[in-house]
Amino acid sequence: MMSLWNMDGNVKKYTARVILLLVILSMLLSACASVPVASPEMDMKMKSMAPPPGKALLYVYRNAVFAGSSVLFKIIVDGNTAGTLAERTYLAVLLEPGKHRVHDGNPQNLLPLNIEAGKTYYVKVSAVSNPSSVREDNARKAMADYKLIDESEEPIQITSASAKPTNVARASSIEPMPAMTVRSDIDDLPLAKVKQNKNSYAIVIGIESYRQKLPAADFAVQDAKLVTEYLTKVMGYPEENIVTVLNDHATKGDFEKYFEKWLPNNVEKDSTVFVYYSGHGAPNPKSGSAYLVPYDGDPSFIDETGYSLKRMYAALGKLPAKEVIVALDSCFSGAGGRSVLAKGARPLVMNLNTAPPAKNMTVLAASSGEQISSTYDEKGHGLFTYFMLKGIRNEDVVKQDGSLDIPALFDYVKPQVQSIARKKYNNEQTPQLIEGKS
Repeated sequence: MMSLWNMDGNVKKYTARVILLLVILSMLLSACASVPVASPEMDMKMKSMAPPPGKALLYVYRNAVFAGSSVLFKIIVDGNTAGTLAERTYLAVLLEPGKHRVHDGNPQNLLPLNIEAGKTYYVKVSAVSNPSSVREDNARKAMADYKLIDESEEPIQITSASAKPTNVARASSIEPMPAMTVRSDIDDLPLAKVKQNKNSYAIVIGIESYRQKLPAADFAVQDAKLVTEYLTKVMGYPEENIVTVLNDHATKGDFEKYFEKWLPNNVEKDSTVFVYYSGHGAPNPKSGSAYLVPYDGDPSFIDETGYSLKRMYAALGKLPAKEVIVALDSCFSGAGGRSVLAKGARPLVMNLNTAPPAKNMTVLAASSGEQISSTYDEKGHGLFTYFMLKGIRNEDVVKQDGSLDIPALFDYVKPQVQSIARKKYNNEQTPQLIEGKS
C-alpha cells in the first residue's frame, strides 16, 4: 500500500508537471507567430469588396488551430507570394479568369482553381489539412472576426493567369471595388428631364462572363447597365418597358423569349424599339453567318447554341414598330476583341449585310466584318459604347420626343472610334451604319 507521504510526493510531482506544462503553454501562446494587420477601416472595406469587370476575387483565410499557431503560412498563387497568414487572418487576391494554383508554402499541397470573371472564391488553409475551397456562406461566417493582413512588401494582386509572376498592387492600396471601378464623363447623366414615351420598348443585353469559360468581354455588364440608365433618364423609356439581362440571365432561351415572345406581345404600331447587345459575337466558319453568343453559347456548336443576327433581324422585322434601332458592341470575325471562334477555325472576313435588316430598322455596329471591337480601358467601357453614349449625352442627337437622330449620332461616333482605336491601340475599328431595306 502506498504511504500517505508517497502519495503526497506524487501529488506534488504531478502538480509540478502541470505547472510546467502551463508555463510552456503560456510561452507558446505568447510566442505565437503574428503578422501586421490592416486598419479596421481597410478590413471592413476589403470584406465588402467585389471583383472589378473582367476579374475575379479570391479570399484566402487561415483558421484557428492551436497545433500550428507558431507557424506562419506563406500563401503562393501562381508562383507569387500573395501574403503570409497567421491564425485568424486573411488576404484578398485579384485574378484574371482562367486556371490558377494556390498552396500554403508547401508545393505538395497545391489546390487548382478554375476562375470565372465576376465571381468570388474562398480558400481555407489550416495547420491540420491541405488548402480547400469553401462555400461563400461558410467562409464569410468564419472570416467575420478575422483580420486583413497588411504586408507592405508583399503583393496581393496578380493580373496574369500564367505561372509567370505579375505583381502590381499591395494590400494597403486596394480599395473595395464597386460595380463600376472606372468612372468617366458619360457615367454622369445629363440633368435635363425628358418626357416619358410609354410606347418605347428596349432589350439590353450585357454578357461579360460565359459558362464555357470563354475570354471575358470586359465592361459588357457595366455598359449594359449604363445604357439602361440612358434609356430611362435621357430618352424617356419607361423602366417597365425595358428588359435588361446580364451574364447567366442571358441564355439562348432568354434571347428567344424576349425577342420572339415578349416584344411581339408588347410592341404596337407606333412603338419605338431599341436593342443593345454587349458581348461576344462569333462566325459560323462554314456558312459565314454571324451569331450573338449567349451566356450558354459554345463557338464550336454555334448553330445550335448561338443566336444568329439573321434570326434576330427576322424577329424584329415582324414587329409593327415604326422604328427599330439595334446597337451592337460586338464583332463577328473571331479575330479577337469581342468575338470568339471555334477551336481550330480561322478568323473570317464577315459581311454584316448578308442578313439585311427590315426597312424600319437601323443597325449601329461597333466595327466592320473583319475588325475587332475594342474596349476603352481608361474610361471603363467598350470603345463604341463610350462614344455612342457620349454622343447621346453631349451632341444634341436626342429629339424632343426622346427619339435619336441616328445619322447625326453615327457621324459623331465613327470618327471618334476610328481615331482612338488607331492612336491608342494601333488598331483599325470602323463603326458601321446599316439601314434596313424594304
